[in-house]
Amino acid sequence: MTGTAKPPRRTQGQRSSAMRARLLDATIDCLVDYGYAGTTTPRVAERAGVTRGAQLHHFGAKHDLVVAAINHLAQRRVTAALSEVTQVRAGADPVGAALEFLWDLHQGPLFVATVELWVAGRTDPALAAAMAEVEPLVNNAVLRAVTELIPEDPRRKRVRDFVYTAMDALRGILLADFVAPDPDRARRRWARAATALRASATTAVGSSGR
Repeated sequence: MTGTAKPPRRTQGQRSSAMRARLLDATIDCLVDYGYAGTTTPRVAERAGVTRGAQLHHFGAKHDLVVAAINHLAQRRVTAALSEVTQVRAGADPVGAALEFLWDLHQGPLFVATVELWVAGRTDPALAAAMAEVEPLVNNAVLRAVTELIPEDPRRKRVRDFVYTAMDALRGILLADFVAPDPDRARRRWARAATALRASATTAVGSSGR
């Protein structure tokens, strides 16, 4: 008689890592739904489906939880950038594909949670320091993703300037949209900005300077 083999039991370390990931994912969800001020440790424990005791065992205070969530969020943002770019086909318009990729990348809960932490970091030096440490990692992942569509050396200053300027413009548009949400208006503003960015792309990602 044969039976289905039972999966191997997880080690204590694996169970602890999984619990931390649940709490950190729940923290990101709470940042999106309640904002930074409304993200409390009881809410995070409830969202994660764990007891307060389990939450306190891993993160004794909200500050500890949020700082850990900053790193967790950064990892998710890097993964999203490198994953989403594989779904894009540049075709005959690689600059347009790159700009569309940046738009798509900045939609959804990961960007909202990031904005909540940027704003909170304005008056919290520890949060600001944690965000400052991970942002270059995320931005470099986005840059690498864009250069999959526009085959240029990402170390070239003009290429980096093009990508960062595009992100600055896009983030400003989306931040303004938080105040009076109108997705169609935000999309129109991005289309207008993208037109100007296309003009600069000729210099930034053209063949000159190679």
